[in-house]
Amino acid sequence: MEYGVVVAGSGPVGLTLACELRLAGVRVLVVDRLAEPAGHDRAGVLHTRTVECLDIRGLLDRFEEGADTVSGLPFAGIFSKGLDHGTLDTGHPYSLLVPQSRTEELLAVRAAELGVPIRRGHEVVALRQDPDGVSVGVRTADGDEEVRARYLVGCDGGRSTVRRLAGISFPGFTASVSAMIGYVTLPEKDVPRRWQRTRTGVVVLAFPPEGGTGRVVVIEYGREHPSPQDPVTLEELRAGVRRVYGRELGLTEPVSWMSRFSDATRQAERYRSGRVLLAGDAAHIHFPIGGQGLNTGVHDAMNLGWKLAAEINGWAPEGLLDSYHEERHRAGERVLLYTRAQLALMNPDEHHVTALRAVFEELLGLQDTNRLLTAALNGVDVRYGGAAEESGTPDGGGDPEPRHPLDGLFAPDLVLEGEHGRSRLAELLHTGRGVLLDLTEGGTPAKAARPWEHRIDVVRARCPEAAPAGALLVRPDGHVAWAADDGTERGLREALARWFGSQDGR
Repeated sequence: MEYGVVVAGSGPVGLTLACELRLAGVRVLVVDRLAEPAGHDRAGVLHTRTVECLDIRGLLDRFEEGADTVSGLPFAGIFSKGLDHGTLDTGHPYSLLVPQSRTEELLAVRAAELGVPIRRGHEVVALRQDPDGVSVGVRTADGDEEVRARYLVGCDGGRSTVRRLAGISFPGFTASVSAMIGYVTLPEKDVPRRWQRTRTGVVVLAFPPEGGTGRVVVIEYGREHPSPQDPVTLEELRAGVRRVYGRELGLTEPVSWMSRFSDATRQAERYRSGRVLLAGDAAHIHFPIGGQGLNTGVHDAMNLGWKLAAEINGWAPEGLLDSYHEERHRAGERVLLYTRAQLALMNPDEHHVTALRAVFEELLGLQDTNRLLTAALNGVDVRYGGAAEESGTPDGGGDPEPRHPLDGLFAPDLVLEGEHGRSRLAELLHTGRGVLLDLTEGGTPAKAARPWEHRIDVVRARCPEAAPAGALLVRPDGHVAWAADDGTERGLREALARWFGSQDGR
């Protein structure tokens, strides 16, 4: 049996991608070397852009059930003036506190609903590309087998086997900070301060006020970093707390797991090598501050899913699949920049960094600065290449058309009124198809888009409030590919051809 795509890794990124592909009708197989879900909660927050992505697929209600929301987050451990979600232009000005294990559970349920097979205990050990596809060698408890697919996507973590087998380099910075995390028990009645910076590092404690089961993180600057594969012992975790915190905490046997991590920061030189692509930690790793790793990976998957499906389904215009690397590599670079900056600001160096941190506290009090940093950490500052990035005029000369303010941004969730009643733009994207939304009286943009109705939904509606544009072409991942303020269709056909192929169906 040949699949359209084999996805290596059944974490949040791999499952999101599998759901996107299956929604577009692609035969997809997910393989994972682990026999059971890891159950680790390395991440515990879904940021604003991820919340918006869940909303446009009709999944947000599932994730909101039982989850707390936060409208502010610290930046680099600065709590006095944190990031303010209220500065963001979004219908979801908050982050959701959802443990990673819960996120994986909900995405696995969705994958099962869509008919995605997930084979656990299946480890990718080899791959061979040819002009028609890729043969994936998989090792199981019953022996080795070969799976045939059109494409292979590595969502298999920072030590990605797929990346190594594809020969994709992973340049960046080696570790300079040593850190440990453990889910343990703290029997003390009065839990100490949650975030404590000392002369050698930082201790983060997340326990109930009365003590009990929780999480402890120890971050040490200037200490030799052991191998990530070396197991962490309870005594080592206690000793780390003692060194940094300056006192003993009565930590008892781990409840679930303990692990170590570092500030090693790397990004794949390219996200695509022929028929092999990378997403999530396989494409970029960084210090896990601010919860950006999981979220950035989900955004990778949302960007890649519809483009890869278009390629497999035979209608992708030239360059569409390559735009995945172009758009997401830039976004990944920005994430790595901000995580490195936060870790530098967390440094306990009293001579220079303490002063720098004090300046940043003042800057966070300025609305424009706060908005910029909040948008960056929530992934809402990403602007992809839109129709107006085409160089020059249609004849190849002259200056490029100025971009509409919405072009390339995530589409605003407009409230709409139409012949079928009241709805939201996010609801129109539940099917995973692109949308041409025409809010004009004459309907000229809708008429121009009719030849593409086999690939996008053409919707005419009214907006009861002032709309930011008269018409919008929205990609399946929620980003605006074209926008106009009036009833013009100028540039629309070019945008449709660029993102959705020729109008004749080929």
